[in-house]
Amino acid sequence: MVMSQTESAFADAQSLEQDIAVSVQGVSKNYGAVEALKNMSLDFPRGQLTSLLGPSGCGKTTLLKIIAGLLKSDTGKIIVNGKPVTGPGPNRAFVFQDFALLPWASVMRNVAFGLELRGVAKSEREDKAAKYINDVGLAGFEGAYPHELSGGMRQRVGLARALSVDANVLLLDEPFSAVDEQTRRKFQEDLLALVANENKTFIFVTHSIEEAVYCSDQIALLLPRPSRVHEIIRPNINRAIGVESIRRAPEYLDIVDQIWASLRAYVE
Repeated sequence: MVMSQTESAFADAQSLEQDIAVSVQGVSKNYGAVEALKNMSLDFPRGQLTSLLGPSGCGKTTLLKIIAGLLKSDTGKIIVNGKPVTGPGPNRAFVFQDFALLPWASVMRNVAFGLELRGVAKSEREDKAAKYINDVGLAGFEGAYPHELSGGMRQRVGLARALSVDANVLLLDEPFSAVDEQTRRKFQEDLLALVANENKTFIFVTHSIEEAVYCSDQIALLLPRPSRVHEIIRPNINRAIGVESIRRAPEYLDIVDQIWASLRAYVE
């Protein structure tokens, strides 16, 4: 059976829609007289990592919280897996910049906490938590408490907790900003492995151009408030050549320079 041009176009549109996990449609947000987001529209492809990159105060975290359902927009809507967002939901998990761990709970309890709130049986939630504790490199620390962990380890706990609830959209608000450069690079490699293996959609806020280019399938450059999308960049980095080779590759360096050229006029 041969489709007509109209049928083919409709099929293509359906396919594209199915490949979009999160759709931001005409979203605006004001804080009193401050216009944070203005008519923002942006799609996030399913199973990929999209970075939100832009000057400080351009609304990256505000957008992330609206997608999470933690803030309400003034206009527009957020569609996740084809359904409008009306508040927080189990299909989204948030990794906070400041870890947001329970200080009185062990690593195991912290990672399993979201499942505990859902009423999942203890054995089941601890089995799932143990898997993600191992996946983020914290095996052996299940019984440790947050004050006994380094900043990098606490951030890994936060990531494991988000993964364990099996949300298909993970929202990461500058999760690596509080760690040293060596740990940050290891986190970036771990994050790429999770993107490859978990079949989840990652929305990643960062201030680092190099980090965005290295980690992202898609980068959304945001302008200063009132924030809107300035440019969409798909780096298409060949990661098979290895970490150090990527960071020296002309195509990687060219994209970094391109983004800096776009943003430098907005950096105070």
